[in-house]
Amino acid sequence: MNLSLAERIAPLLVTVATPCVIVGFAALLFINPIWVGFDQDRSDVPGLTGYTPAQVRQVTGSILSDLIFGPTSFDITANGKPVLDASERSHMADVRKVLMSLGFVALVAAFLLVVAGAASRGRRWFWRAAATGAQVLTFGVVVVGVAFAVFFDQAFLLFHQIFFAPGTYMFDPRTEKLVQLFPDQFWSETSVALAGAVLALSVLSWKAAERLGRDRGTAPAAAATTGTVVS
Repeated sequence: MNLSLAERIAPLLVTVATPCVIVGFAALLFINPIWVGFDQDRSDVPGLTGYTPAQVRQVTGSILSDLIFGPTSFDITANGKPVLDASERSHMADVRKVLMSLGFVALVAAFLLVVAGAASRGRRWFWRAAATGAQVLTFGVVVVGVAFAVFFDQAFLLFHQIFFAPGTYMFDPRTEKLVQLFPDQFWSETSVALAGAVLALSVLSWKAAERLGRDRGTAPAAAATTGTVVS
């Protein structure tokens, strides 16, 4: 059977879009004051910064607000002094650009899945493509998760080297608040939690899509047996 170009491309788009949506949704679970505050407490951020717990929450809330909603000033103060210096504020502006770019990719991917799902009317190829994307992500996150768990420092550095310009992301944990507010323990634990969330969501999506694909594949046969016409 000859397939049109759209019919050939659509399954590939669904396969690629599915992991993007899963990762984007999982990230939302951790870019919020509840998780950040929880893990900052575990990392003894008040002790590292010299701020009170209330000041840590206020400063962190302002940084997260600027990061997600803007503007990119990051000019919060504590004890009458700026929390972040010029290089730290510049880095956070770069972080926001990366975050907005990744968020845009996730939104486009979600839009493509909605359009493809509606156009396919939930036919078997759509669910099989979604299952494939979730399956690939499942194995990918296991590999990446192991790499981060075993070689966290190297993997974390590589991440920064990929997304940020050289010399813009190195800070002194003895004097600069950005790495005191978000220390290595915070990032290592958040990375593990994020990997776990992505793994759980990808496995659930994989199995759900496989089941829906099987159900759609058996519907015509069942309908033929009972004489029902399926459109």
